[in-house]
Amino acid sequence: MEHPSAIATALAEVGPRLKRVRTRRGVTLAALAEATGISKSTLSRLESGQRRPSLELLLPIAQAHQVPLDELVGAPEVGDPRVRLTPRHVHGQTVLPLTRQPGPLQAFKMVLPASRSTPELRTHEGYEWLYVLAGRLRLVLADHDLVLGSGEAAEFDTRLPHWFGSTGEDSVEILSLFGRQGERMHVRAAPRRKGGSGG
Repeated sequence: MEHPSAIATALAEVGPRLKRVRTRRGVTLAALAEATGISKSTLSRLESGQRRPSLELLLPIAQAHQVPLDELVGAPEVGDPRVRLTPRHVHGQTVLPLTRQPGPLQAFKMVLPASRSTPELRTHEGYEWLYVLAGRLRLVLADHDLVLGSGEAAEFDTRLPHWFGSTGEDSVEILSLFGRQGERMHVRAAPRRKGGSGG
């Protein structure tokens, strides 16, 4: 979602842009008023920033100048999309938070060392989804003791006694999505059932 100050800045730039487009084309305010049906005073206030631009005003102006609407509004600035990862070392494992915004769901990349191989089951509020990127992950969940390989995923309610770590052979790299209040991960693409009617 766009930050309110970014929207305010974009709106403030519309007026000067309207004036530039008009003067570059050598069009007077009177001629533009005639072409758009918008009064000269409204057009003047738009250009000076005294009138807030709206779609009802900008569309006829864009049509009169024969320019796309985004030329009047301006394309949004594209910032650097790279996430600056700051690794944290917690209980001998490396944790890289992938989520920058606070919220109910948090994403992490974790590197679990081979030495993290003794199960210590715990419980807490939440819901967790794990995906193995590399290595072999041992997951102990209530009465289940499982080993997940690269490309395998698991999801579970963290109120169940659980622990995950290495099988003891090598380190494991995983992606973890965690919902604090038990939010489930919404998987959009579900595999088709075999022998079902499909769709």
